[in-house]
Amino acid sequence: MNSRLKVPHKAKERIHIIMTTRFLLHICLILLFSTEISSRLCTMLHFQQNNVNKESLELLQKRSGIFPSQCINERAAFKPTQDIVQLSVAQKENAKVVIQEILQEIFNIFSKNLTQSAWDATSIVRFQNGLYQQIQRLEACLRAQMEKELTNPESKDLQIISRSVKQYFQGIDAFLKEKQYSLCAWEIIRMEIPRCFVLIDKLTRRLSN
Repeated sequence: MNSRLKVPHKAKERIHIIMTTRFLLHICLILLFSTEISSRLCTMLHFQQNNVNKESLELLQKRSGIFPSQCINERAAFKPTQDIVQLSVAQKENAKVVIQEILQEIFNIFSKNLTQSAWDATSIVRFQNGLYQQIQRLEACLRAQMEKELTNPESKDLQIISRSVKQYFQGIDAFLKEKQYSLCAWEIIRMEIPRCFVLIDKLTRRLSN
């Protein structure tokens, strides 16, 4: 005689429905919690970005102090593809995408060969960490926006501005490679990058409006 209890077919169906419902409820709660966090990140974004801009500029200014006199004659060698400050973003919601792209490009540039620069390791790490944290916040916010269809990454205007940003930083990367990441090359770029933060600041102010 079989000692195992046989569960009726209808009871099995009820158990399956209950388990499925609990699983779906768990998923919904996770998504709701994630969306709430992303919404808070978007709400506080312009305050956080203001702090990142300020600290990043201070670190750039303090890294080497005064621009080295031996590098003055080499400044003319760097010719940016365009005036980054003059880039214009038509839609407010696209401003977050552009800020994220610029910060990512700056992070990439300052993650390269810094051995010949005159910057101390602590300042470099602080600078990189500040950029990385804000990039992550922006990505979380952008994911929430795309779910709500507030941002269209395929829009023609956004593609044009993204292409311009990429070309600008490709020029910086090419210059550093050409100069073999020399001290003067890094100092020239250190003087150029604050212009990027001028544009970021302009876009950040739009987020608070």
